[in-house]
Amino acid sequence: MGFRPYTHLMQTQMDPVAITQNLVRMDTVNPPGNEERAAEYLAGFLEAAGFKLQRVPFQPGRSGLVAVLRRGDGPYLCFSGHLDTVPVGDAEWTTDPFSGEIRGDRLYGRGASDMKSGVAAMTSAAISCAVDKDLRSNLLLAYSAAEETGCEGARSIAEHVPLLGEVGAIVVAEPTDNAVYVGHKGALWLELGFRGVTAHGAMPHLGKNAVCAAASVVNRLCEIGPEIGPRGPLGPPTLNVGTFRGGMNINSVPDAAEIQIDIRLVPGFSPEEALQRVRSICGPDTDIRTVLELPAVYTDPTVPWVQEVVSITRQAGIADTGNPGLSYFTDAGVLQPACVGAPTVFLGPGTPDLAHQTDEWCSVAQIRQAHDLFTAISRAYHY
Repeated sequence: MGFRPYTHLMQTQMDPVAITQNLVRMDTVNPPGNEERAAEYLAGFLEAAGFKLQRVPFQPGRSGLVAVLRRGDGPYLCFSGHLDTVPVGDAEWTTDPFSGEIRGDRLYGRGASDMKSGVAAMTSAAISCAVDKDLRSNLLLAYSAAEETGCEGARSIAEHVPLLGEVGAIVVAEPTDNAVYVGHKGALWLELGFRGVTAHGAMPHLGKNAVCAAASVVNRLCEIGPEIGPRGPLGPPTLNVGTFRGGMNINSVPDAAEIQIDIRLVPGFSPEEALQRVRSICGPDTDIRTVLELPAVYTDPTVPWVQEVVSITRQAGIADTGNPGLSYFTDAGVLQPACVGAPTVFLGPGTPDLAHQTDEWCSVAQIRQAHDLFTAISRAYHY
């Protein structure tokens, strides 16, 4: 069944715009998160529509949710969305960031674009499919906590939901302006520690300056960045020095320093290769600790199911991206391996550049369009 444009919502369906507003009005800034109340809000709709629910423990007040609808004999189509947001920030907003206010075609609020609109659209689409007695697709909706700080909630889902092994394809509803992407870079975050010997600042020859050692490594890292390896289908792997800390006071030789680096991985450039490259620059005396490791995700765009999804978006008038890769990481880095490498696309309402911004907003028309796209993709799934 192809794409059918949004015209009206029957009583048995939930309005994705209203759901987005209600989710935005729930403060799920991470930390601390408090995602559980958003999960329970969605659970009420899904359970009433016939979905079987599993609450997935993570931390107190931060449970994830998995909702399952089985209608046929084939694998599940998984929709993935996270419930947490980044902090509001110190800059002044022109609207209340937790109001869900609509001005014209724009729905404002923290998480409007990243990614409560995508969560709302995948929920309303799933409910509209559930009331369709002719539906033969099997649906699995994974709502995670703590995505913004390293996909910890998705890891909990992967550990507690063995049904992920029966997933045949994944739609990640992150903001893409409803265009189809087939991959994103992975992430390797490293903390590098340097040790020295303290001494009086007036007698530096008696000490060993850890800040100078760290600065020398930073200079060498910047020389090889931003591209630190061969290009792949998602572009080059990159390296960025994100933080630099060291020293106790101005008149002492610092005996400790620390830097943190953010490496973005691509297929063909593994975390082990990246770590080896960093070690070759730092030397054996540097303490290296891995803070986060998430693999790159990439699906061959010629896979028949991916082609079918692209066909559905074309029918909706959405132009092909021409660029298969997203710069940000998602829960797919955790969920796809748990789903035995299921083909994965990234498609959802909201403009990626608006994520994490002051006065974040999402197009109301895109939210409704995403509902239609997710509904069409769900009804067409038969693999």
